[in-house]
Amino acid sequence: MSTAHDPFAPVRTADRPGPGPLSPSSLRALELSVGRRVDGLLAGDYRSAFAGVGSELWQVRPYEPGDDVRRMEWNVTARTNTPHVRVELAERVLVTWLVLDSSASMAFGTADRRKADVAEGVAIAVGYAATRRGNRLGTLAFGTEQTVERPRQGRRALLDTLRLLRELPPAGSGTLRDALELADRVAKQRALLVVVSDFRGPLEWRLPLLRLAARHAVLAVEVRDPREQELADVGELRLVDPETGRQLRVDTGDRKLRDRFAAAAAAERKALVASLASAGVRHVAVTTEGDWLRPLSAFLRQARRGR
Repeated sequence: MSTAHDPFAPVRTADRPGPGPLSPSSLRALELSVGRRVDGLLAGDYRSAFAGVGSELWQVRPYEPGDDVRRMEWNVTARTNTPHVRVELAERVLVTWLVLDSSASMAFGTADRRKADVAEGVAIAVGYAATRRGNRLGTLAFGTEQTVERPRQGRRALLDTLRLLRELPPAGSGTLRDALELADRVAKQRALLVVVSDFRGPLEWRLPLLRLAARHAVLAVEVRDPREQELADVGELRLVDPETGRQLRVDTGDRKLRDRFAAAAAAERKALVASLASAGVRHVAVTTEGDWLRPLSAFLRQARRGR
């Protein structure tokens, strides 16, 4: 990527290579191609943000005294054990929220780039598509701390997201659960939430994700590294958890150990996929190895056809 066209040029190194070449012409092509493919998820392109009586659901929120009981949303009430009501809107603008994992585990990468670099690329791709036609983009990042950029329109929204990525390098032990709970509070208008994370650790985020999925369309973009799925035979290694500092020495020459590791990793990913599916959340996995954009584009194209 030419330094003249790369806002992160001063911090690009062999250890922080970024998502790959994105010239102005390729960014424009990305905006058009990914924009078309994301249309199936960005339902409601030409809408206005005025509440009113209409046929389209805006959001589902907890019941408050005085609400019309005829607007009770029984499906969500049954799932959460808390009374909820439907709030309908006339036409509205679509809001997209990016929930970006900037915790220490995203600094890991053994292939072409780090997981944080892939997350950056996904943010650019989704950001270009989500800010078309007057729609708005907001960003919530979590790692050392939680940072929120309120939804804005157009180029300013995308620049805010790029600045946030530059100022918050992957570090800290922020949890996806806390980030989703914050998203549940700040995402007032019915929106598309794109959660970009490696989804490592306990599945403690499932309950806040269920609450979000009851009110919003949610897409989970999982970022993987091949070494997290299987160990290479390279002798003795010291494995370190970047978020807890816990260390473990292993002999990768032991085939049984490598098989157990692969089986455990596959079981963990299977449980993740099942948890996301049970919450009604769409899921796509991208990797630090090779072209991260291809599986994302293919998924969005299929989602559009399904819609």
